[in-house]
Amino acid sequence: MLEDEPFPWDIGVYDAHCHPTDTLASVADIPQMKARTLTIMATRGEDQDLVQQTAASLSAKTSQSATDRVIPCFGWHPWFSHQILDNTTQPTTAQNPAEHKSAHYTAVLTPSPADEQPFIDLLPVPKPLSELISETRNRLQQFPNALVGEVGLDRSFRLPSPWTGTDIDNRDEQLTPGSREGRSLSKYRVKPEHQRTVLKAQLQLAGEMNRAASLHSVQAHGGVFEVLKELWAGHERVVLSRRKRDKQRDAEGAVSADEDDDQDETPDGSQSTKISDLSRKSYRPFPPRICMHSYTGSVEPIRQFLHRSNPSDVYFSFSKAINFSGAAEKKVGDVIKVLPEDRILIESDLHVAGLQMDEMLEDVARQVCRLRGWELRHGVQVLADNWRRFVFG
Repeated sequence: MLEDEPFPWDIGVYDAHCHPTDTLASVADIPQMKARTLTIMATRGEDQDLVQQTAASLSAKTSQSATDRVIPCFGWHPWFSHQILDNTTQPTTAQNPAEHKSAHYTAVLTPSPADEQPFIDLLPVPKPLSELISETRNRLQQFPNALVGEVGLDRSFRLPSPWTGTDIDNRDEQLTPGSREGRSLSKYRVKPEHQRTVLKAQLQLAGEMNRAASLHSVQAHGGVFEVLKELWAGHERVVLSRRKRDKQRDAEGAVSADEDDDQDETPDGSQSTKISDLSRKSYRPFPPRICMHSYTGSVEPIRQFLHRSNPSDVYFSFSKAINFSGAAEKKVGDVIKVLPEDRILIESDLHVAGLQMDEMLEDVARQVCRLRGWELRHGVQVLADNWRRFVFG
């Protein structure tokens, strides 16, 4: 039985998405973990430096490899996107963000908090988007294989209510500041168009730096795909139907074996030309590889994300905490069964490193192998190869 077979940690198990810097004391447990490498996400102002410091202390050298214990990821999560001021269309607002604080939050939150000044007063002074992109670019330059993440869209999230004196007195000092920490939720959401602005700028940076990106998407798979389509526009792989390919052969003569090698068969029998010319360019406005982390969508959107004309390779990652609980388990089973085997990743999405993270990775790896009908060692090897290809190309 698969459940009784010893787990093959020796092959290498890679966590595609996790947050151990949210509980900074647990970072000391990473060197003793069975998992080989953790792909650690930054999400907000309080943890960008922590992820950077963790990677610097646990990586053998600046030029990272698959043997490093940590791959850092730098990005601004949609839950905190209201803290970013878009100064790309009105550059003068970057000079003193504090002066524009009230107008900014009134503009990007819904419903408008214009009549609730005390709520606005307790929010931080927003960071200019240009500053965020500049800081993230510098961090990516320091770590040649760092990713962009966690970024994305979230249509269901509501901002936490302001801290009360009781909240402050009872907060867990082990946790990195900035997260919800059990506070009740307010009525305010971040407008989707503002989230898209922040996401798009970060994905363009990923393209500029030729880095993969880890995407959060809650009730927003269509919105994420629309942002990607905007960035992909004009760079799509050329897809030829079988009929057009046959006509082209008739007009130009037989296609050589070398030319055939430059084309990929699509599920409907058409072919797409590879974009080797694009990959040689110094800049493209989209990430070369994307991970839909803890994917909660149905089977239907997958064909859009995996269409052969898309110039980014899209992977789908799964966690025990998000995907294998309650009603979600049936949906994720259907998704994992239909995905190409080379596009599946696993993750813990956990805020604490150590034994619990190892256990969650083992559990989700066994679940994926069971659903795919894989022998355990074969499945763990496939997942390891997929992670290396996602991170390193």
